[in-house]
Amino acid sequence: MSRAKGNLAEELACGFLYDKGFIVIERNFYSRFGEIDIIAVKEEVLHFVEVKSGEDYESAIQNITRSKLSKIIKTAQIYMSKNSLDCDFTFDAIIVTPQKIWHVENITL
Repeated sequence: MSRAKGNLAEELACGFLYDKGFIVIERNFYSRFGEIDIIAVKEEVLHFVEVKSGEDYESAIQNITRSKLSKIIKTAQIYMSKNSLDCDFTFDAIIVTPQKIWHVENITL
């Protein structure tokens, strides 16, 4: 996926989260392990969000691999440590297709 397409998907995801009552507190947080696309909070729960786009739901969600999720988890641990956070959190995915946007909470493999 091109960077421009990724940026557009992230913009759409942020708007979607905002409409659902989330507050986006950080975007594109990097660590030596990888990147978290969006970090948002709602009702005192921190959401580490991976944004994927594609022509359909299946092709986009399949890009969240065990390896990718492992990198997100390690990066989230660094973020929480760096910011001295001790709160509830979850790992989510926002899937953006031309037809619809899905929010998948608490992703696991």
